[in-house]
Amino acid sequence: MGGKMSILRTLSVMALAGSLSIAVCASAQAASQVKVTVNNTVITSGDIAKRVAFLRLQRQGGSAEEAKKQLVDEVLKRAEIARIGQSVSTQDVDAAFARFAAGNKLSPEQLGKILDQAGVGSDHFKQFIAVQMSWPRAVNFRFGSGNRLQGADLVKRMMEGGGNKPVTTEYYFKQVIFVIPEKKRGAITGKRQAEANAARAQFPGCDTAKVFAANYRDVSIRDLGRMLAQQLPDEWKPLVEKAGDGNTTGTRVTEKGVEFLAICKKRQVNDDTAAEIVFRAEDLGKKKAGGEDPNSEKYIEELRKKAQIVNK
Repeated sequence: MGGKMSILRTLSVMALAGSLSIAVCASAQAASQVKVTVNNTVITSGDIAKRVAFLRLQRQGGSAEEAKKQLVDEVLKRAEIARIGQSVSTQDVDAAFARFAAGNKLSPEQLGKILDQAGVGSDHFKQFIAVQMSWPRAVNFRFGSGNRLQGADLVKRMMEGGGNKPVTTEYYFKQVIFVIPEKKRGAITGKRQAEANAARAQFPGCDTAKVFAANYRDVSIRDLGRMLAQQLPDEWKPLVEKAGDGNTTGTRVTEKGVEFLAICKKRQVNDDTAAEIVFRAEDLGKKKAGGEDPNSEKYIEELRKKAQIVNK
């Protein structure tokens, strides 16, 4: 999609589209044929028909060529997102889907039926949501470390702020994962979440986290190391803030299982690294307020040049 439209803007356009069910796309019912392969990932005529229907819901015309271009870019983005581990969870996608449904005074089930009638389908829409939510994280991951502020730049920014280095919160985390095998997803999720919530109350601290985990079945501990407040992933930030001075966050259901973060250490810092991250976060916020991050198109163009794209 080339990053031309954020998910919120897209959903707003769809919300204004009126009666969604009028855009029934008969071609989506036709037998699917392979139309494009992108690094061995197949895009079919059925996929293109769904995207054409989706474009029509957004009142963007809906040509097959534009649909194909968007889908090629999304295949490249999904592969890159997976490669660098910047994907949002299935839970996050489902929550966004539910929020959009509620915003249109529909249940998720009702929205799903309308999307089916329009020739789009819930799965196609959710795949679109997942890419739109994950891609900005990938762009930030790719370009964030490459846009380092030099010493003179740091001094200049600090002088603009009164000569003081900005203060931020430094955390050290361990990630506690109550693993759920994919084939058991749904069947035991509630039970595992109850186990994780009960375990939080018994968590003894980071120094003995692995000993603690050994008392439970299929529990993994990951050391996340140092992380500043501005580096917190969006899905964890509210839980970390809500935890306050506690030693664990609330739980989240993710693609791995049920997770919570153990807060091993928390303090206020104002070193050079912290100052740089604060300033970069401020700059990123300005970019978001001003429109699409220009690095997004640069990134997808890099992926296109490296990709093997074969039209059938």
